Amino acid sequence: MSGLVLHTDRTEGTRTAAAALADVLRAGDLLVLDGPLGAGKTTFTQGLGQGLQVRGPVASPTFVIARVHPSLRGGPALVHVDAYRLGESADIDDLDLEAELDEAVTVVEWGRDRVEHLADSTLLIQLDRPAQVEDPDEPEEPRTLRLTPRGPRWDETATEQLTTALRAAGHTVELTAAPAPEEEN
Repeated sequence: MSGLVLHTDRTEGTRTAAAALADVLRAGDLLVLDGPLGAGKTTFTQGLGQGLQVRGPVASPTFVIARVHPSLRGGPALVHVDAYRLGESADIDDLDLEAELDEAVTVVEWGRDRVEHLADSTLLIQLDRPAQVEDPDEPEEPRTLRLTPRGPRWDETATEQLTTALRAAGHTVELTAAPAPEEEN
């Protein structure tokens, strides 16, 4: 399975990319957001909330760990989780995300290698920002988003739908080769 890479130059570009993905997502989808502090994980989720038309505002759930944003249009709710302060996967399991997983689009910030066991398919979204910027006084920085679909939900057709939605929103999307399978220990 191949991945997708796109670049945004402003915060709004990250939001519009996420809003475009909302048209492809459905109840039961698990998105895992990864990246350093300030990379745009919450900004991405705000755009996703706009696209899904959920009750907001969508804000970082760092201190409450998880927030549920019901749909305003009869679509899936958005479950927004921040796993930054959680320890092992047992802490994730204590949140009982499985109870709403089938009925909502679930986004887990800092969830890489912590939540993949919750679903047979995930969409990993790695957000990166540059180490250096041209103007340090300019708060807007470019971002690189790497989307890696995994599992049967994200077959070739679904991945093509992601690409089409992003391109329709005005983003240039690069396709990447499938990563090598991870070795079992």
